[in-house]
Amino acid sequence: MKKIILLRHGQSQWNLENRFTGWTDVPLTAAGEEEARTAGRLIQQAGLQPGYFFTSYLRRAIHTLQIAAAEMQRDWVPVIKDWHLNERHYGALQGLNKAETAQKYGEEQVHQWRRSFAELPPLLTPDDPRYPGNDPRYATLTADELPLAESLQDTIARVRCCWEEVIVPRLASTDTVLIAAHGNSLRGLAMMLLHLTATDVVSLEIPTGKPWVFTTDDRLRVTAEEYL
Repeated sequence: MKKIILLRHGQSQWNLENRFTGWTDVPLTAAGEEEARTAGRLIQQAGLQPGYFFTSYLRRAIHTLQIAAAEMQRDWVPVIKDWHLNERHYGALQGLNKAETAQKYGEEQVHQWRRSFAELPPLLTPDDPRYPGNDPRYATLTADELPLAESLQDTIARVRCCWEEVIVPRLASTDTVLIAAHGNSLRGLAMMLLHLTATDVVSLEIPTGKPWVFTTDDRLRVTAEEYL
């Protein structure tokens, strides 16, 4: 039996400000830090002891993991950071207020950008300061790997690489892992674990700071799932 814990980062500053965040590296709010502490306590109280932690390259997820791990008294556990677990890249929408963007482009268009499976938001250009190629943490990525924008489908495809090549091999040597990441990257993991359809996954809402625990058999087939 295996336990896979998905933890969406606590409230970030741009969650609070209702902005498209994507790969923009914004901090947690004080409320988000408290959500992370609560998550750590709940995981510890449930008797879960992750043998590996996984997170993205974005500090709202990294800090959520660090706070939760300290609360669990397991901040000695190995942490694997992987850019494949980053939030969906929202392209030229990043930094924009969602309500103001809906007023400008129409609610239906913004809904399609946010909630369709395959539609891309407006693209960045490589000379835009928000282009991830300007960020040293992505210096080893190829031009093909650096997104100008991503659909949910694109995001799930890269998350699948991390799941199959990084996370699953560690589950061979430990019974429990914790993945602290983002709404859309965790949607991808849930889609794989629960065999969701494209229609199912676009409507899936994952709350911030609430540990979602999947119990699986040794072949990683889900037998139960619950929020703590």
